[in-house]
Amino acid sequence: MELETIFSKLKQHTPSILGAGKFSIYAVMVPLIQKEDGIHVLFEVRSLTLRRQPGEICFPGGKVDPIDEDERAAAIRETTEELGLEAEDISGVYPLDFMVSPFGMLVYPFVGLISEQDKINYNTEEVGEIFSVPLSFFMNHEPEIHFVEMNVVPKENFPFDLIVGGKNYKWRTRGMEEYFYVYGDKAIWGLTARILAHFIELIR
Repeated sequence: MELETIFSKLKQHTPSILGAGKFSIYAVMVPLIQKEDGIHVLFEVRSLTLRRQPGEICFPGGKVDPIDEDERAAAIRETTEELGLEAEDISGVYPLDFMVSPFGMLVYPFVGLISEQDKINYNTEEVGEIFSVPLSFFMNHEPEIHFVEMNVVPKENFPFDLIVGGKNYKWRTRGMEEYFYVYGDKAIWGLTARILAHFIELIR
């Protein structure tokens, strides 16, 4: 291969996250509502009949579909489907930082205001209940941060003979931060809490 060919191909390349083509892409919405005592953050409790993470607290969201114009459109669509709203009921949709999950997902979070909260009629197949927490609570309470150790366990057919150190190779391990907010009897944790903490950092 000629150098001109190599450089020509590199000029046409737009850098992104290495391996991103194999990632699943998700979009979520941090829904805000206005109540008498101020702004609240709205949460869903996942239906107990769901196969993935039943009963956990989350934001509306899901996988970006080919029909979606972009991640923002996906976040709005998922929110309307889960909360029984129209797209016009959601305003001021702004992006937060996207996240690379250690579980092979790219997550694009957005913040939006639900202007017609009385119209909410959530989909009971996906949502067990909804509740809200005053934004002031998160402004005044730091999340608890706990660590989960992630260890490397090679498969039986891993070619140890090809690496220096073989089976005694010193793998790097890492601790994954898990964020927790506890409000009454509700424990908001994991990816939802991490997105929430980032949102609070931005608006402080």
